[in-house]
Amino acid sequence: MRPPDGPSPTDPLSPTDAGAGPAFRHVGDDVRFEGWRISVVQASFEAPDGTAFTRDVVRHPGAVAVVPVTDDGTALLVRQYRGPIDRPLLEIPAGTRDVAGEPPDATARRELEEEVGVRAGHLRLLATVFNSPGFCDEETLVYLATGLRPGTPAPHGEEEHHIEVVEVALADVDRMVATGELLDAQTVLGMLLARDSWRVGGGG
Repeated sequence: MRPPDGPSPTDPLSPTDAGAGPAFRHVGDDVRFEGWRISVVQASFEAPDGTAFTRDVVRHPGAVAVVPVTDDGTALLVRQYRGPIDRPLLEIPAGTRDVAGEPPDATARRELEEEVGVRAGHLRLLATVFNSPGFCDEETLVYLATGLRPGTPAPHGEEEHHIEVVEVALADVDRMVATGELLDAQTVLGMLLARDSWRVGGGG
């Protein structure tokens, strides 16, 4: 049985959705740096007792990540260089939501074809996560892609031009996490959720 298509989320989780506690209040942002994808701000807040405080915050437009799984339970990952940590990582395909007005599921389909060269017949949302909420507001939607068929790769940037597609059996996820072969957080989460979803759904 093939997993069904899932809903396309629109707005980020609200404080109510996330189980908010006491009423902290975000007062405003003082932009300190504006880049092509992110900005760095000094954000001002007010605590429940009225105390004012600031935090350095990275503002991010959000992202999508996709676990593409073939009919035999093999995930198609990518190995690419990551400059901030100066090393290559084995990851699920992912990308920034940097096209204005583009629905997240459309971004996921586009990034999957650009990086891996396959198209998804079915796309289902597995999870919505905040990657590093201690300093960044980036929200990532993690999808499972099945019913794969050939597409046309379209790499962007130097890293993607040197990307390597790697086949990984879903059955090997626990071992690869334990041995450190999978270190990217959204990849670990996505692979574990895809593996469990695959088992429940009875495979491809």
